[in-house]
Amino acid sequence: MLVDSYPDTKFIVSASAAAALKWYSIESGAGRFTDFMLPPLTFQEYIHLKQMNHLIYDGVIQYAGKAINYKLSHDVKTLNKEFINYLNFGGYPEVVLSEKIQSDMGRYVKNDIVDKVLLRDLPSLYGIKDVQELNRFFSYIAFNTGNEFSYETMSKESGISKDTLKKYLEYLESAFLIKVLNKVDINAKKLKRVTSFKVYLTNPSLRTALFSPINETDAAIGNMVETAVLSQWMHRENLDLTYARWKDRREGEVDLVLLDDKKFKPVWGVEIKWSNRYFDKPQELTGLIQFCTANNFNYSLITSIDKHGLKEVSDLVFTFIPSSIYAFNIGDITLRKKSVGYD
Repeated sequence: MLVDSYPDTKFIVSASAAAALKWYSIESGAGRFTDFMLPPLTFQEYIHLKQMNHLIYDGVIQYAGKAINYKLSHDVKTLNKEFINYLNFGGYPEVVLSEKIQSDMGRYVKNDIVDKVLLRDLPSLYGIKDVQELNRFFSYIAFNTGNEFSYETMSKESGISKDTLKKYLEYLESAFLIKVLNKVDINAKKLKRVTSFKVYLTNPSLRTALFSPINETDAAIGNMVETAVLSQWMHRENLDLTYARWKDRREGEVDLVLLDDKKFKPVWGVEIKWSNRYFDKPQELTGLIQFCTANNFNYSLITSIDKHGLKEVSDLVFTFIPSSIYAFNIGDITLRKKSVGYD
């Protein structure tokens, strides 16, 4: 190997098929390789590439009874327009910077990225015989990104056996095409038996490549915004992210929950909305209210289209922030944390 022949030389290798790269590094380079995950572009990086940092200024929000330094926007309407463009075309630098690629995402992104992984790399690595079945399954997931699934419903809707589904999910996640989020209950306890889970694309623009661009009133916009927000968090590799859903005497859900992996307790819960409705009617956030009460939280964060500020419901204080600004800040804070050497 080159590593053996040139021990004083540092080699850097990249691949779209992360699963294959990791496999071969374990097989032939044990102890000599260090893996670095390079997720899709964050919204903050997208804005930087588009040279639109003039939309952002250093501001302050109120959260958990404290004043928090936060990036805000002079023009949320324009920032939201760019956020929609990010959902459709923002995952890869070459797509962001090329109107030609954006005009034919199916040809450039699907053929050059998705198909190479689905139809070549994964089948050769894992011995998948029915590559078209895997391709159809990925398209099914991409169209429904952000939905909750169960093996039973997924098998019924896709026509694929449960055992094969489990393998496909594992393969697609190892190739960094999807992210599976497991469910916790109202007290943020992990369930012993996994019966349902959420599946997200790691990059929302993959859905555009397979189907068509969406707009801000599209039926899929809510799930795409949720997918985009989760993709920002993927740049933090050691976070235990889940979602909460429960159904006993009360029924509810919280879109995103961070667990403390040492104390096994929730750190926060966030509702990701592409709507201003809950800013005007925060009392309708019954699931989040129940979750906060059960876990002794006095505060939480909810995203909106363009509304921001504080709303009080009983003893709870909710901080509302536009989804585009929230997504921008996740990426910005992550970049600043990594620049000083910690995750």
